[in-house]
Amino acid sequence: MELIKVTEKDRDHLWSILQEYLLEMSGFYGDEPDENGIFGYRYFDDYFTDEKRIAFFLSQGEDLVGFVMLHPYSALGGETDHVISEFTVLPAFRRRHIAESAADEIFRRYKGNWEIKYSDKNSVAAALWNRVTERYHPLRKDLSGNEKLLMFRVN
Repeated sequence: MELIKVTEKDRDHLWSILQEYLLEMSGFYGDEPDENGIFGYRYFDDYFTDEKRIAFFLSQGEDLVGFVMLHPYSALGGETDHVISEFTVLPAFRRRHIAESAADEIFRRYKGNWEIKYSDKNSVAAALWNRVTERYHPLRKDLSGNEKLLMFRVN
């Protein structure tokens, strides 16, 4: 599993696969596209201007298999070093343990206090995040709606 930093030259490519991801997530969050079929993403430009935000493509061999977007801004205003804001493995590459490998690599690289938020409606994401964070003994918090927040420390 390789994490490849998304740069300005990759902007359109990230936007394209982010749109596919947001379409999938709309089933859990009820978001709707605009009149042109585009899902808004308020912080997208910040991944290219805010040095605290970073996005990676997930790569396995020659294949681009997904992406992850990170930032340090806590959902609860707490002391957090890293937050996974968006994460996906593309549908063609699912059920191959890629998500677990990607999470392991991310946690290996980035130590400190973490937050991961997910919708209870998304049972696959809930199972993934609970499974890969289990060794860190996360604190689980209920947020508004069906959202859950995992808070944990990686040393």
